[in-house]
Amino acid sequence: MRISNQPPDPGPNVFVIQDIPGTKLGTPKINIIGATQFGNLKVLLPENSQIILSPAYVTQTLKQKLKDYKSRDYLLLTGDPAIIGVACSIVSEITNGKYNLLKWDKQERKYYPVEINLHGT
Repeated sequence: MRISNQPPDPGPNVFVIQDIPGTKLGTPKINIIGATQFGNLKVLLPENSQIILSPAYVTQTLKQKLKDYKSRDYLLLTGDPAIIGVACSIVSEITNGKYNLLKWDKQERKYYPVEINLHGT
């Protein structure tokens, strides 16, 4: 038996940008459980976050929660499109333009991974 001081690898994360509307009341409008096949779900912001009211707070919160984003992780693009844009910008800065996101296919009713490479190399 091998003993290691290293903690077990928790695997990839799926960063959910904003919690799903209705979650606070216990009745989320959509089910994102299918995304768990790509990693552990980590919600970054509550469903009622408003970038127009507090852009500095939203930006700093996203920076802090995404600081450990790894190339094997994913973004789940939920919520306010402006907040989604900020989150993608932050991750792109961390990864030099290469990151993953999950795209929902309504017809197949499942998520597909999409690799983004802004520099095309």
